[in-house]
Amino acid sequence: MTTAMILSLVVLVAMILMILFDVLPFGLPPIAACLLIVVFGLGGENPIAYAFAGFTNSTVWMLAFFMVILAAIQKTSLIIKVKEAMTNLVNRGGFKSYVLLLIVVMLGASIVGMGSTAFYVLIFSLVVTMPYNEKLPSSKLMLPLGIASNHPLIPINVALQYGVAISVLGASGISSNELSMVQFGIVSLFLSAGFLLWAIIGYNFLPSHPVAEPTVENAAALADAGDENAMPRWKEAIVVASFVVAIVAMMMVNVIGALSYIIPGICAFVMIIVGVIDFNEFRDNLFSPIILMTAGVIPVANCLADTGLSTFVGNAVAGILGTGIPAFAIVFIFALLASTFACFTGSQVGIVMIFAPLAIAVCQGLGINPMAAAVAVTLSGWAGHYMPIDGLPAMAYGMGKNTMPEFWKFTIPQYLIRLVFLTAGALIVFPA
Repeated sequence: MTTAMILSLVVLVAMILMILFDVLPFGLPPIAACLLIVVFGLGGENPIAYAFAGFTNSTVWMLAFFMVILAAIQKTSLIIKVKEAMTNLVNRGGFKSYVLLLIVVMLGASIVGMGSTAFYVLIFSLVVTMPYNEKLPSSKLMLPLGIASNHPLIPINVALQYGVAISVLGASGISSNELSMVQFGIVSLFLSAGFLLWAIIGYNFLPSHPVAEPTVENAAALADAGDENAMPRWKEAIVVASFVVAIVAMMMVNVIGALSYIIPGICAFVMIIVGVIDFNEFRDNLFSPIILMTAGVIPVANCLADTGLSTFVGNAVAGILGTGIPAFAIVFIFALLASTFACFTGSQVGIVMIFAPLAIAVCQGLGINPMAAAVAVTLSGWAGHYMPIDGLPAMAYGMGKNTMPEFWKFTIPQYLIRLVFLTAGALIVFPA
């Protein structure tokens, strides 16, 4: 290994440790890693421009502006209609209502996107305020509906994860033209199908008991959601139209080029011009921790590639594995590693940007199409949930009053089944 490789490895390990042990608030460890890149002189003649290149990356800005649009869409009556449909189904009770509830929430996830914190908090807040019903107890809803909020049934809004995948490919020297949002969405659909299959089978493994009583906080969350969604129809029409335009533009990146990255920005400014969001909301979403994380990890990934460390590790792993190992096993193993680390750290983007380039390098070393690994590892970052450590699984565990055996009885089989479907989908869309 060269000195540059060793220093790059130090930067990578430092960033991982900061994420694992919460040394800095979410979003800041990659920025600290960028500072180390400058300190170690790994950026060539212009280390500062190299270290902070993520903040001039077109995909990062596209995602940042789209986050603003997502904040606006969550204020529309579409979300209210999801809540009303859920309440009616719970009152009816029964297994059929359970399946329909899963579909309603997954359709809602299709609108707000995978990994929307606001959406799963809304789902939990709604479930916990529902009275106990023996025909469909809330304890059988908390876990599956919470996780369903992370699985779009119609993968039209996978922009954030798609952008991360594009960044991963770029950092590995692969053209973004080789991956369309349609292809990415199809693989995402396999992941959602795996979840839905297990959620239906796993209904009988879910406990039946009352859940946590409504608290002042989640009751206020519901009230606030109702207030936020009370907007004039003309504003709603503008929000929905802007959302659709932004999605279509991002899907046509291979056709209209740079405009695909700028149109979401124009739509985001429309949101603030018509008064759907204020400046503080615009700023907080434009420079959210997820965006800081995305922008910060790009130079780290570039550094690993440019110093030759990714290729070195990829060839070394490929040499150890040999040529006999199936492509399915390689993609599955890296998806398993990435999702596990993301589950324990809560840092989906950061972990993906670490493991995906390594998976790509290993596949290239073995002569396997790396696109399947890039897409599967990216989506796997949002497919953990088998430990009640961070965000969604922690809330489902606590508010659902689950024991660990009850929690694992549903989440561990679900986790493995989803990864099998994800790996299979990635290899079907991108044959090895």
